[in-house]
Amino acid sequence: MSATIATHVNGAPVFYDHSGEYHPPNSTMLGFWLYLMSDCLIFAVLFAVYAVLGRSYAAGPSGADLFDLQLVAANTGLLLLSSITYGFAMIAMQARKKGQLLVWLAVTGLLGLGFLGIELYEFAHLIHEGAGPGRSAFLSSFFLLVATHGLHVTFGCIWLVTLMLQVRKLGLTAANRRRLMCLSMFWHFLDVVWIGVFTFVYLMGVL
Repeated sequence: MSATIATHVNGAPVFYDHSGEYHPPNSTMLGFWLYLMSDCLIFAVLFAVYAVLGRSYAAGPSGADLFDLQLVAANTGLLLLSSITYGFAMIAMQARKKGQLLVWLAVTGLLGLGFLGIELYEFAHLIHEGAGPGRSAFLSSFFLLVATHGLHVTFGCIWLVTLMLQVRKLGLTAANRRRLMCLSMFWHFLDVVWIGVFTFVYLMGVL
């Protein structure tokens, strides 16, 4: 819901939505921080499940037999690079350079889609090799954790495209800048989670 600056109280902007109701300037950011904390709990549970089940191979293949670290490292590089390009987008936003902002957002989205493409290829390859999520508790917990992260990246890409359309149509309004800040926190959060996945699942899995 878009908000416009109606007046200033003690030097602070006061926002109102289209219905004329008061919109506290920091309420969106606070609400989004609470959402990220809930997401942290979800991933903490998934990591805990993997920690318990990650060695239950049921006489099937282990991570050392299945994981291609070079492919995963390349995928990790794409996601980390997308975090850098989103940082450039935020710099462009602060400078009010709408064109540069849209370019960097597009690059970020392409890198995110590249990450998802490699992840889908990995899943398809594992399933083709008979290492699907039903093969063992290890693979069930692996697919659940990695696919949940992938769904978050998918949602982030959809959100990014939506914001690009809004910025293109409405410009760098206060509401759009706030949404871009929220997406920035979300995108960097996904990077941090993936570093945990790469280290805890893939690197430790081949040891």
